[in-house]
Amino acid sequence: MPKLHSDIGLIGLAVMGQNLALNIADHGFQISVYNRTTEKTTKFVAEHPDTPGGLIGAAALQEFVQSLSRPRKIIILVQAGAATDAVIDSLMPLLAPGDIIIDGGNAKWTDTIRREKTLREKKLRFIGSGVSGGETGARFGPSLMPGGDPAAYRELEPIWNAIAAKVDAKTGRPIPGAQPGRPVEGGVPCATYIGPDGAGHYVKMVHNGIEYGDMQMICEAYDLMRGLLGMKAEEIGAVFAGWNQGPLDSYLVEITADILRQKDPVTKKKALVDVILDAAGQKGTGKWTSVNALDMGVPAPTVAEAVFARCLSAIKEERVAASIILKGPARKRYAGSRKSLLQAIHDALYCSKICSYAQGFQLMREAQKEYYWTLDFGAIARIWRGGCIIRAAFLQKITEAYGRNPRLANLLLDPYFSKTVKGAQENWRKVVALAAQYGLPTPTFSSALAYYDGYRAARLPANLLQAQRDYFGAHTYERIDQPRGRFFHLDWPEPDRPQTEA
Repeated sequence: MPKLHSDIGLIGLAVMGQNLALNIADHGFQISVYNRTTEKTTKFVAEHPDTPGGLIGAAALQEFVQSLSRPRKIIILVQAGAATDAVIDSLMPLLAPGDIIIDGGNAKWTDTIRREKTLREKKLRFIGSGVSGGETGARFGPSLMPGGDPAAYRELEPIWNAIAAKVDAKTGRPIPGAQPGRPVEGGVPCATYIGPDGAGHYVKMVHNGIEYGDMQMICEAYDLMRGLLGMKAEEIGAVFAGWNQGPLDSYLVEITADILRQKDPVTKKKALVDVILDAAGQKGTGKWTSVNALDMGVPAPTVAEAVFARCLSAIKEERVAASIILKGPARKRYAGSRKSLLQAIHDALYCSKICSYAQGFQLMREAQKEYYWTLDFGAIARIWRGGCIIRAAFLQKITEAYGRNPRLANLLLDPYFSKTVKGAQENWRKVVALAAQYGLPTPTFSSALAYYDGYRAARLPANLLQAQRDYFGAHTYERIDQPRGRFFHLDWPEPDRPQTEA
């Protein structure tokens, strides 16, 4: 028998919404569901009559709201932006003080800050929660990044902890095995309270920016094997499968190995990847990460280059025309050791990944100052160990780094990461140099190396740049023989060019 009132409700029954609802019901929570198209609600509930918690369909929004226990907890999983605002606007007159709205979409963190403030003024509570893991994660255990009212999250926490992916408490490795009706038991949930207002959605945005970088780096490694060594897709897939047994163990490396060994279902002979058009799409979160980094003055070039690589791929016809006119080095196979080059590409991928994550965590460090948050970076790395798209063994090393030093300025300064890069950078430099010599684009490998060299440089040529700025715009400069914060200007047009303190 269903309970009189459901534990939680969900609006939006696209694939993500359906899968999250089933995940919640599998864990014994009764959930009410509503979709603007009533037929979709009816069909979904009818197809899943025996979930442990139970699915309750509602044909009208008011009926849906009335079916929930107080304080009401309502998840919204509709298209980010105007659609989310429209759902919130329609809910507000039906809710009572203390009720909780949870936005589980890919909302921009500034929208979440605005919504939380508006609802707080109306005595309603709002949680913006990142949900990572795609359709499979939503169904069997996502990584969850909630932000907003901490008291409201305490109401939601038992459900979020139950449905999240789980990792082993000692090793940090994901605990596999979730199936419909048989959720994973035990382990540490990949869910934690991130911080006030938009903190959860901000961290999810950075996660997605890092994801852009990871994907592009893997693509560059694939392209180097193909372009320098003439390897076929299946051979490259076997290399990635081997790499997935070591430090590069991750979901994205795992699926890359699978993808590269997949035959085209049409021709039955060609590799599927060889018949897919090289024009990548994007949904905007990588761009948000890059723009935000620029706004806050945080160097995040590797994420930005991954976004630009997608933009460049999208102008396919223009590139085809340019390939006839613009010539690079004569294409030839690499004549050295295949084994040593594969190891070098592995090392370049790992070092670039370290730099990309270092940039993402630096960005979050700066954001907490900007928005008055206090972020637990070790916990963030931990909840990314399972469920999410960037889940990787490597993230355990980040959790350990922040465990050693919670105030770590940059991941590259942690003993593990600094030692790793020191030992692998010769191979990293070799790969970037070879790519340039052979005319193969490696935007993330190259930008990550430039970031590393820039970050470790005690002196950069910005002294000349600042002199240029002072010359044409009187922007002033600081001196190395004076304390920081004292600014000077040279009167460049004057014959004797006197210096004055600004």
